[in-house]
Amino acid sequence: MEIKSCENHVGHALDVFVGNEKDFPIMDKLSEEEQLSTKCEYCDERAEYLVGNK
Repeated sequence: MEIKSCENHVGHALDVFVGNEKDFPIMDKLSEEEQLSTKCEYCDERAEYLVGNK
């Protein structure tokens, strides 16, 4: 599972991940290039973080 989120929704993304996966997530900051082409899964803002279990 991977969730891309903006600064405002990263807390929600962490909660959703733990609720669904029952495990601790890995949170990575997206590179500047990735941020330009990636939207938050909860709003239209630019995604800054990737919450996942790589």
